[in-house]
Amino acid sequence: MKLIKNLIANILKLVYRVKDEHLTWQQNNQPKLATLRLAKVLAENDLAAELKKRGTQLEHDIAMLKTQHTAELAMFKIKCQQDVQDYKQYLQSLEQLKRSIEMAYQHLPESVAFAIHHHAKYLLNKMWEAQAFEERMAHEMRLIQFMSTVHEDARLCLEGSSHPDLPEKTLSLIQKAE
Repeated sequence: MKLIKNLIANILKLVYRVKDEHLTWQQNNQPKLATLRLAKVLAENDLAAELKKRGTQLEHDIAMLKTQHTAELAMFKIKCQQDVQDYKQYLQSLEQLKRSIEMAYQHLPESVAFAIHHHAKYLLNKMWEAQAFEERMAHEMRLIQFMSTVHEDARLCLEGSSHPDLPEKTLSLIQKAE
């Protein structure tokens, strides 16, 4: 039994010694531990502040992008509406062109006026579908030249100063295009 008492006493001494050493270590390292805890709290606070700052910056950037895209979309819609209006005006002009041919050359079959009108619409669509500015301008110049020629042929026919049977200059331009 004495052996068990000694064993228990030694175990308790060992436990107390470990506790004392741990307490001594904590007392000796208390300033370091406090500094580390403080550094950890400060780092966490700095990180939280930085994340909040970045979050606010991202929210601002997103709001700016949304505003910019909304404005660009509105401008694009206005541009598209204007393009549609311009296209309608071109079509009305082409319709007027067809009427002037029909009036000037009443003896011609209606299909000739439709062919001239169709060619003008073809030129208009080529111009409208062109992606590059230079290409669009070239098509526009061809359309303007064609429309001017048609009007010139019609005017000359109505004045009686040209051959009244056919709009020759106009038909010549159509043949060149093929």
